[in-house]
Amino acid sequence: MVPHNDFQNKINSYLQGSPDDTFTWFAGYRMQYYAGKGLLAPIDDVWETIGGNYSDALKKASTGPDGKMYFVPNYNYPWGFFYRKSLWAEKGYQVPETFDALKALATKMKADGIIPIGFADKDGWPAMGTFDYMNMRLNGYQFHVDLCAHKESWDQQKVSAVFDTWAALLPFQDPAALGQTWQDAAKALEAKKTGMYLLGSFVTQQFTDPAVLADIDFFAFPEIAMEGRDAVEAPIDGLLLSKKGGDNKAARDFMAFLGTAEAQDAYAAVDASNIATAKGTDTSKFSPLNKKCADTIADAKYISQFFDRDALPAMANNVMIPALQSFIKDGKIDVKNLEAQAKTLYAAQ
Repeated sequence: MVPHNDFQNKINSYLQGSPDDTFTWFAGYRMQYYAGKGLLAPIDDVWETIGGNYSDALKKASTGPDGKMYFVPNYNYPWGFFYRKSLWAEKGYQVPETFDALKALATKMKADGIIPIGFADKDGWPAMGTFDYMNMRLNGYQFHVDLCAHKESWDQQKVSAVFDTWAALLPFQDPAALGQTWQDAAKALEAKKTGMYLLGSFVTQQFTDPAVLADIDFFAFPEIAMEGRDAVEAPIDGLLLSKKGGDNKAARDFMAFLGTAEAQDAYAAVDASNIATAKGTDTSKFSPLNKKCADTIADAKYISQFFDRDALPAMANNVMIPALQSFIKDGKIDVKNLEAQAKTLYAAQ
């Protein structure tokens, strides 16, 4: 078992060495990047078998830059604000529909002696979720995609507006964010030290007490300017076939099996924090929270991948992580510097 972050950071050398035939990875640019480099084997034959099990949005997310199929979606999970229903009922908090309402709620929580927004960014990637939602709510889904692909520049007013808007939330976010992991922040939410926590639904893996899990609910990131809440950040995980494993029929058969409701039900029985992607999966055992997660994804007009999956890996890891950590620390950002680095990295492709 390779630690998640290590595997993400070493995937390039892994694929050029002696990779497993099939391995877990992500949809979106993160998959297309390695497909474009010729490190993956196309699986159009597998999609001929499983294509009917997937929505158009999922098919699009599984397609490489050459139009061939490379990815089999297993599950995805929405990002939203998670909270404890009992705490909110006790304090009389209401779900905020707008950004102004979110700020007003955070102000009330702070006055009640609660850290309003749980936050953790020791590992660097969690803060990207806040950036993505602010960007999509201000500038729309397409701008998110184009910025990630560097079809839009970083040194423009639209990007500055994202950080200006986020700056209004900084006083309400957990001041210990840079020293803690997402699991630490989940514990603080469980202990009712924080009022709400923006993360993916995998956060529920941390709530092992059934009573606590039953007390968890979530709401979509409030609307700010554009597209209301049409765009949902719901990264898709699944399987890829390495170039070196391209001739392995067993690997292709396994991928075809994973693209069925039966296989995804078996996976969901082990990890209920994620939402199966294949049509016809068994939702009868869904908790109210899981049902809400599934409906949120199904009702979304646009499904974005996480920033570190929609953008160039080097941009996400080498530029965005330190930039966001620095912003969380002192509220300052240099968009001209972000653009200069993006230009260099994307030109090197």
